[in-house]
Parts: sequence; structure tokens; C-alpha cells
Amino acid sequence: MASVNPFDLSDSEEEAERRPNETVDTERSPSDGAPGPPPGNLFSPPADAEPPTLLLSSNRTSPSGEGISVSVAATSAMAGSAEARVSVDVIAAQLLRDQYILTALEFHTELLEAGRELPRLRDYFSNPGNFERQSGTPPAKDQVLGPGGPLNRAGSISTLDSLDFARYSDDGNRESDERVAESEVASQERKNFKSSPEIQEPIRQLEKRALNFLVNEYLLKNEYKLSSITFSDENDDQDFELWDDVGLNIPKPPDLLHLYRNCGTPLPSPRDTVDVSVGVNFGDLPGNCIPQDPPKKPDLLQQQQTEVVQELEYQISLLNNEKQSLAEQIKKLQSEIQTLKRTVSSPPPATLDLCSQNTSNSSSNTTTSSTAPLSVPPTDNGQYLDIRGVSEPETELDPPSTQNTSHPHPQSHNKLKSRPPVKFDQPNRKLSPAFLQALLSFCRMCSDSRLGAEVSRIADSEESVMLMLGRCLPHIVPNVLLAKREELIPLILCTACLHPEPKERDQLLHILFNLIKRPDDEQRQMILTGCVAFARHVGPTRVEAELLPQCWEQINHKYPERRLLVAEACGALAPYLPKEIRSSLVLSMLQQMLAEDKADMVREAVVKSLGIIMGYIDDPDKYSQGFELMLLSLGDPSERVVSAVHQVFIPAFAAWTTELGTLHTTLIPSLLARIEKLLMQGEHGLDEHKLHVFLSALQSLIPPLFAVVLQNAPFTSRAKLDGDTPAIEVTRFPRPASPLQDVATIIGSREMLSALLLLYDHQLELEGTTGWDSLLWVVNQLLPQLIDIVSRINVTSSTCVHEFSRFFWRFCRTFGKIFTNTKVKPQFQEILRLSEENVDASAGNDILTKATVPIYATGVLTCYNQEEDRKLLVGFLEDVMTTLSLSHAPLDSLKASFVELGANPVYHELLLTVLWYGVVHTSALVRCTAARMFELLVKGVNETLVAQRVVPALITLSSDPEISVRISTIPAFGTIMETVTQKELLERVKMQLASFLEDPQYQDQHSLHMEIIRTFGRVGPNAEPRFRDEFVLPHLHKLALANNSQAVESKRIDIATQLFEAYSALSCCFISEEVMVNHFLPGLRCLRADMEQLSPEHEVILSSMIKECEIKVENRGMADAQGSMSIASSLVGEDAKTKFLSKMGQLTTSGAMLANVFQRKK
Repeated sequence: MASVNPFDLSDSEEEAERRPNETVDTERSPSDGAPGPPPGNLFSPPADAEPPTLLLSSNRTSPSGEGISVSVAATSAMAGSAEARVSVDVIAAQLLRDQYILTALEFHTELLEAGRELPRLRDYFSNPGNFERQSGTPPAKDQVLGPGGPLNRAGSISTLDSLDFARYSDDGNRESDERVAESEVASQERKNFKSSPEIQEPIRQLEKRALNFLVNEYLLKNEYKLSSITFSDENDDQDFELWDDVGLNIPKPPDLLHLYRNCGTPLPSPRDTVDVSVGVNFGDLPGNCIPQDPPKKPDLLQQQQTEVVQELEYQISLLNNEKQSLAEQIKKLQSEIQTLKRTVSSPPPATLDLCSQNTSNSSSNTTTSSTAPLSVPPTDNGQYLDIRGVSEPETELDPPSTQNTSHPHPQSHNKLKSRPPVKFDQPNRKLSPAFLQALLSFCRMCSDSRLGAEVSRIADSEESVMLMLGRCLPHIVPNVLLAKREELIPLILCTACLHPEPKERDQLLHILFNLIKRPDDEQRQMILTGCVAFARHVGPTRVEAELLPQCWEQINHKYPERRLLVAEACGALAPYLPKEIRSSLVLSMLQQMLAEDKADMVREAVVKSLGIIMGYIDDPDKYSQGFELMLLSLGDPSERVVSAVHQVFIPAFAAWTTELGTLHTTLIPSLLARIEKLLMQGEHGLDEHKLHVFLSALQSLIPPLFAVVLQNAPFTSRAKLDGDTPAIEVTRFPRPASPLQDVATIIGSREMLSALLLLYDHQLELEGTTGWDSLLWVVNQLLPQLIDIVSRINVTSSTCVHEFSRFFWRFCRTFGKIFTNTKVKPQFQEILRLSEENVDASAGNDILTKATVPIYATGVLTCYNQEEDRKLLVGFLEDVMTTLSLSHAPLDSLKASFVELGANPVYHELLLTVLWYGVVHTSALVRCTAARMFELLVKGVNETLVAQRVVPALITLSSDPEISVRISTIPAFGTIMETVTQKELLERVKMQLASFLEDPQYQDQHSLHMEIIRTFGRVGPNAEPRFRDEFVLPHLHKLALANNSQAVESKRIDIATQLFEAYSALSCCFISEEVMVNHFLPGLRCLRADMEQLSPEHEVILSSMIKECEIKVENRGMADAQGSMSIASSLVGEDAKTKFLSKMGQLTTSGAMLANVFQRKK
């Protein structure tokens, strides 16, 4: 057998040399299948060998990246003698074609052991896509099966060779990449399908996951969001955000619509690179190498020929697609030529030395091509290390349009332009270029892959560095740990800023926003910092065109962390956007997220970003939209969102309205009008939540309103900053909710605020308010309207009283003590008319019964805590108590004042002073009022004050000559029994109550008995158990027994009603067996005796209670003691229990209503 010259060029190379203009420069994905024989292969046959038939399968290139021209003429030109040695590459191709996979694997192993790795076999076995075939697909008729049939791949085994790094391709297309096995298997399966269309294989797991992904994608694209959510829930083991989660080592296929429209037809490949492989036809191999098969039947031969024709037709369509792709690539490479021309000032010498010629990657790959004009940029041919100079094309092309990118620094350009071409010392030898090239090919280097091509090309300018980063980063990011991906942010941003291609920039920014699946707070801050740096560098136009679309894409992302990133980015980028976009697109995006997003933290970020937008917006027409956004966000159910509104949005919105001059003319009046409308609509039930929303907004507007007053004062122009300005007292202003509500921040500085405050106080005290329009509006319009609103709210609503009290407190503290004393207090005093000559003992003063009293006392008189202020507050409360008592007016306003002030321990001594004034007052009416006020005060006062101040005063009142005063002390005594734990105090109170019950002078005091029973029912469940068992229940038993003999029916039904309510409350307590038998059950039986005559409806419930108590007592005697019992929780029968609980909620102290309350349904 003839020897093989390993340095001869193959026929395909010779053909390529004859046609240098038809070559292409391509790259190959590391996941490709088996390649064709590379040019210059060491094992290619000699020129006179019998030519194998060239079968083009899939899109392949040789490892050098050169295309292989195939034609009928080329096939006929390769004819030779029958006696020839077949190369190992041809043998490998035949083995793979006939599916002798195990034989090919053994052959590959033997070659590796001999140190002769064959690229075809290496690439075939490193590509898992070659083993993705269906297990049940029958082979083609000419296909030879191994013992185990076609090889099947078990699952998706990810290795370094099978990982899909081509999702983000160099041209920005993330949907496809080069894979030989895909088209080979597709063509084979297409033939199999035609031959056996009836075969339907069960779906595999990977196929199911891939189809699930495509179906979910279809549902989302076509607005079937609910269906998509349900579908995702039913497949919770799959992440529909990432195609990689499917497990197939192939790029994401087109969507379902694309697949449907192209069903049964090959899809045109959008790839920019093409791979071509070379195979041999079985019948064309030399006879001395492959034994001849017996003659086949004509019909079988015809069938095989038909299949070959179909395959060739399919390959022709692939080549046509390849032609289109190559044309697009030529255009791209021409643009790169222009880029290189801009970075290199003068071309290298036209003629290169031998080494430069060998290493230059000309299109024809010959030693004479260095002087030919270039139509494509020079690249590495993959034969040996290529750290090279680049020859400039001689023909000038039209420069492409410049992009809006930043150019490298001129100094760097100067360095590049002045750098001389690199020269190497050449040996004084006479080796042929072909020999030298073959010799250097033994250097083990990998340039036949994407990464190898990148490594072999070293960037020689800033712009080429950007191009390299743009190509490499999409492949680097997926392989970096999630916890460390923020380290890539500077690299991604720098490349996105400086890259000349808009498509690549968009891809890089898309990677940035999708860098981390669920970024935490620190990672989001890092991404936002990068976005701001990017915006500062590129300007508003590119921010709008490149960054905002990334935000818009993720506005409805399923992860709240991603939506949170979008909301925060809108605020962070606001200063760098065009003003038209700020007030339209971004505002609309945030408004949509505020109304639709379900995550509290996202809406909170939206509100903060809206506040930032309000700080930059300058379109007055957007005021109404901003006002509606404020009301919408204030009504949010989340407290953190509402807090963000007060901290950020309202201050920013108020600052804008201040510039517009509408803060005190439009914004505040609009809120006041809504409050008044709410009060008019709420005559039968005020919506306290809405009132809180509007009033809290008004409260947040107090600091900016005061700033407006200072900035528009007559003295503003005289304010000067000098070193003598005193510092502002820490307590001068209420603590702001955020820095934006700090008056010093609004004014500009604390020094300027201090200077203005000095002039402000001087103006108010000495010079008056003439010409001071903003302050006059506050005094003459705002204050009267607020006082009128206060007089219309419900005084019994502690929530409303508290809200307005805090508002006036902040208002007075912000505007200062002089303003409060000279402008606020006089207006309240004029309305309240607290002078003694205006006290009408018969009719009283109507205004004193309204909420004006507690709000003035707690919101205005408590602003300052000096001695004269406390005296004024004490005097006001004493006058109110005296006036209301003497005029027999309701005490609700006084009670509201005591409740609001009693919540702060600072005012306990002051309130006790007021009550002692009532204790020693000459009028019994005032003493009665004081006694009732003690009941409100006891709960919040510490036990020391109760022992030293409260109990002595109550003991004094309990011995008052007037029986009404003594009765008025009973609720306070009961409250002490409920709240105090000191035994001495409890004994004193117990003795006093016992005197009321056991003293003969009180036996006929119906009102006293009513008050005691009412008090027992109120405090009994919470009182000390011993006090309840030994005192309360026995005396209730006595009262119930005495009521059986009451002659006056009205008194009897009043006592019975109060006893029923008391027993109902006490039935929920744990009662010992002894007390149950001796007092509780007898008392209930006495009460039932009254109710049988007075109210039969009550008798039903009482009978159920008695029966249940008796059962419990019997069970407790039969079994071990099981502790105390709860009667109400175990009433006999669900109907009785339900009826009892429902009726209890409707009980009233009026005996006349009992019949209606417990009336049976007919």
C-alpha cells in the first residue's frame, strides 16, 4: 500500500487555492458535532487517490474556518487509480455514517493512545446532541445498526463539552447557534417519519419540559396570564424564566407560532457562521479497504437513490441559507475593517517577510495573498499562534455612520498611531513555506473554536477591546456564581457605554438587568449605582433609548425583587432623563405599578421614585395627576407605603407646588374641602380612615407651609448669614418624619433658618403682619376654617380627637410660641367664651360640649410646658368642669380631654389638681363631676398616686352630705378594684363598697343599687378572683333575692335587667364549685323568678344557663376536679348558645327595650 505524505494538501485545499475569493471566515461553537476533515490534515489521501463522494451534512466548517466548495466538477476531477490508501478520516466518516458508533469509539480511543487525535471523532463524541435521538425511531433502510440498536442518551448530562454557552451568540441572537447534530438528526428523523408515519413514541421528560416552556411562553405572549399562572403552579418543578432549566443542551427554539407556521419545512437558519462536514459514500470507498456487499435488489437501490437525492436537495437548501448568512457576515466584517482603519494611522508595509506571510490570515490561505486587496478582515487561520500585524486594505470603503458612543482618549490614539509594526528575526534558511507551515502546525494550539479564535486575536485598540468584551461577556456571565455576579457589573457597564454596536449594547444591558435572579438589597444598590454611572456617561438620549426599555420589560416580572429594581431605577434615573419622558412615560410606568403591584415593598419603592420625579418635573399640567397619586398612595393598605408617602412624596410634591405658588392657594384648600365634604356625608357615621388620610396629609404640609411664610415675609431680604446667629433650639420644631420635612432642609441651611426665625419673632412681636400675605392667609382663612371643622367632629370619637389634637400641636409648635399666643389662642378663646359672666347655669354654653374643648386643651394649651402654660391649662379645665356641671350639660368634651391628657403621665399631677378643685367645690354638681372623672383617670395613674391622691379624694366624696355625690364615687371604686394590686388599697375600697351595701340607710337607694350592680358587671370579670368570689357574687345573690320582693315593678325590672347583664358577664369567668352552688346558681334562680313575670325571653336563656351549671356541678362531683369552668363556652345546645351570644351583643340598659331585644322570630 502506498505511503502517505502527511504534508500534502488535500484536494479540497487545492480547490480553495484556485478560488480564493470564495472562502469565508467562520467560527464554530464548542458544542458542534463531528467536523469534516480539516485542510492540511496529516492523514488526507494523496492527490492520486480515488476520491470519496462528498456528503454535506448539516452546517459545518473545517477547523480552520475555511469553506469547502463542492460541485460535480470537483467530484469528477478527483478521480484516480483504484489502488490507494484510504485516510483514517475517511474511515471515521464511514463508521459514523453507518452508525458503527461503538467501533468508531474504539477507533477514537486507539488513535488517542497513539497520540493521533482525529478532530472528526473528537468533536462527534464531545457533542451530546449526537445522542439525542428518539429511542423508538426506526433507522433508514441503508443504516447498519449495532448490537444495541441506535444509541440513546439517558437524560441531559451536562459536561464541559455539552454546556450551552451559545445562548448569547456573538451577533446578539440568543435563539440559535451552530450544531451539526441538530440538522443531522432532523434530516434522519424526517426520513424516518416519512417511512413510518404511524409510529407515535411516548413523550420523554426533556421533551415534556421543553414543550411546557414553549406553551407557557405562548400563554404569556398572548395575554393568557391567569392560564399561565395556573400552568406554572401545575409544573412547580420547572423554572419558566430560564430555558437552561429545561435540561437540553441546545439553544431555545422558536416560539410555538413560528413552529406551527413552519411545520414540516426546514427553518431558515439565521446564523452568521456555517459548518460543513465531509463524508464518504459507502459505495465509493476503495475495494481493497471495504469488502463489497452482495448486489442489492433494484427496488432497494432505487429507494436508496431517492433518499440520497432528498438529502442532497436538503443540503442545497442549507447551502443557500449559508450563502445568505455569509453575505451578511461580509458586511459586518467590512464594518470591522473601517473600525481598524480608524485606529491605525498608516498601513504596514505591503510586502511581509516569510513569517508574516505564513501567519497572516488571508482569504486564500496562500503565501502570495499578502499583496492582494482584502475584502474581509484578517483573522486567525487556526494553524499556529497568530499575534500579528494587520495589513490595511488598499481600497477605501465608505465609512459607516457613526454611533452615539464615547471615543477613546486622544493620547491612546496617538500611542497607537505612533507604534511601529512588530518585526521578528528571520533565520537564514531556505525552507519552503509549505514545509514551514506544516512544521508549525505541530504546535498544539486551539483556534478552531469561538474561545480559541478570541484568544488568538489580541485587541490592539480601545475599540477592539470593547468589541472583544461584547463578544465574550455573554459567555462569561452564565458561568459566574450568582453570589458573585455583581463583580461583573463594572465590566458590563463599561462595555455597554463604549461599544459601537447598538444591538450589542442592548444585549449587555439586558444581561445587567437579568444578572441576578432575585437581587437582594445590596445587589440592587450596586446595579442602580451602575445605571446612574452609565446615565451620567452617555447622556439622556441613550438613557431613554437603552435603559428605559430594560425597565419596561420587567415591569410585570414574576419576582418582586425584579419589579423592585425597576421601581428604584425609575427614581434613580429621573435626573438623567429627558424632561418629556420624566413627566410622561416614567410617570405612567410608576402609576401603573402603584395601582397594580401586589407587593408592599414594590409600591413603597414606587412612591419614593414618584417623589423623586416630583422633584424634577416642571410641567404645571401634571399637578392634578400628582395630587391624585398622592391621594391614591395615602389610601394604600400598607403602613410602609403610607410612611413613604409622608417621608418622600408629599414633601417633594409640596416643594413643587411652592414653586408654582399653589401650596396655600390650591393644595391645602383642596384637602380642607375634602375633609368638610367627608364631615357632611358622615352625619350618620364618619369614615374615620379617610379623615385620617386627609388630616395626615395636611400635617405633613405644615413644614413647607411655614417655609413659605418665612420666604415670603417682609424681612426675608434683610436676612444675613453671620457668625453671631444663635443656634436653633433642639425643641423649637417637632421631630420631622424625614429630612425632607425638616424646615432647615426646605429653607436651605440651619444658619439661614436661624436668621429668619429671629426676624420672624421680632416681626410678630413688634411690627405686625401688614403686607405679609402668606401669614395673613394662615391667620384669616386657614385657622378659622380648621376651628370650624373641629367643632363639627364627633367628640366621642377618640380617634378623631386625637388626630386633630396632634395636628394643632404640630401646627403651633412649628409656627412658634409668639404666633400661638397672639394668633391661635385668641381665636379659640373667642369661640369658647370661658369668662364667668358668660356661664349660663340654665342653658349652658353649647360650644363647650363639642370637640373644640379637648382639641384646644390637648392640641394648643399643651404645646409649651412652662409654668404659665400649665396654669392656663389647669384654669381652662376647671372652668370647663364648673360650667358643664352647673349647666347640666353632657360631660363628653371634658371626658375626651381627660382621656387624651391622661394618656401622657406628664399630665397626671395636673389632672389630679383639677379634680381636687372639683372635690372641694361648693356645688354638689361639680363634686359629682369630679367623682366621675376619677374613673377615667385611675386606669393610667400609677398605684402610688392612686394611694396618695385618688383614694383619699374618693373617701372624702363617699362621705359627702349629698347622696348623689356618694353614688358617683362607686364607678371609680370599681375601677380601682379592677386595676390596682395593692392589698391595702383593695381592702379600703372593699370596706367602702360594703358600707354602701350593708348600711341600712342605703337599703332603699334604688339608684345606688343600680350603680353597684352595673359596676360589678363591668369590673367583675377582670377583678381579683378572691374579691369576685367572696364579695361580688354573694352580694349579687343578696340583691337578686331582695329584688324578688320589690313592690315597684319599674324598679324591679331595672334591677333585674342590670342583674342579667352582670350575670351574663360573670358567666364567662372561672367559678369554684362552692361559690357556684352557694351563690351563683341561687342568684340565677332568683333572677329567673323575676324574669318569668317580667320578660319571658330572658327566662329561656336563664333556664339554659342554670341547667348547664347544674350539669357541670354533677359532673365535677363524679369525676376528678378539672379546674374552674366556663359557663358561656358550653351552653346546652347550639341553638341556645347562638341565641344567647347574639342577644348579648344587642343588650341595652333600658328596661323598656328588653321585650324587643329578646322577641322571638315569628
